[in-house]
Amino acid sequence: MARRKLIAGNWKMNGSLAALAELDGIAAAARAAPGVDVAIAVPATLIAPAVARVSGIAPAAAREPGLAIGAEDVHPAEKGAHTGCISVGMVKEAGAVFSIVGHSERRADCHETDQQVKAKAEALRRGGLGAILCVGETLDERDAGRAEAVVTGQLAASLPEDAAADWLSIAYEPVWAIGTGRTPTVADVAAMHGAIRARLRALIGQEADAVRILYGGSVTGDNAAELLGAGDVDGALVGGASLTAAKFVPIVEAGAALA
Repeated sequence: MARRKLIAGNWKMNGSLAALAELDGIAAAARAAPGVDVAIAVPATLIAPAVARVSGIAPAAAREPGLAIGAEDVHPAEKGAHTGCISVGMVKEAGAVFSIVGHSERRADCHETDQQVKAKAEALRRGGLGAILCVGETLDERDAGRAEAVVTGQLAASLPEDAAADWLSIAYEPVWAIGTGRTPTVADVAAMHGAIRARLRALIGQEADAVRILYGGSVTGDNAAELLGAGDVDGALVGGASLTAAKFVPIVEAGAALA
């Protein structure tokens, strides 16, 4: 099945109002690449101004294709005594149309469990937003020969109810490759994406063939074409290279060339 590529950026704890100028070039590249979807997840404080800036470049009524703005995380509860957290309703009101959940840095730094990640994804579904659900293994787990078992196990435990391609994407991020400049071989990536697809089929049936599986692990303009051309790789979740148009746009263009 042919799946439309998704090139998504994750700014993490980076960015400022001044940095939003980078979205001008990214939005222009998104409009010039109608065969791919392009998205950027920004810190919560930047969602509203990012949406305003992108909408100013291309009015909301004419933003297809265009640049989607999302959140980097959400809390599963609608409201309550959760100091410092942000709900789906809050990011939606700010203009976000999706959120990342289960990123390896959240799982490691904030000790998030698969059950919490699942709850967050389900909250996004209830709120009408999309989700990019992340799974991935550490270097120790890969060296021990457990990579596939760890990743498919995370997927099974984190997968939300009513998982469907119209609102959910999966991102495979080998934890040891994020920000290190190291990447698995293309064959390694294709094998893991194939394992994820197979586990998805076992979990949700034929719908799995429409779900996009993104690769996230030190994706750059130099390696994007090769990685995006691998089997079952339907896009990329990009960290540091998404912070500037100069580095992110070549990845978008690589995706567009494969559309």
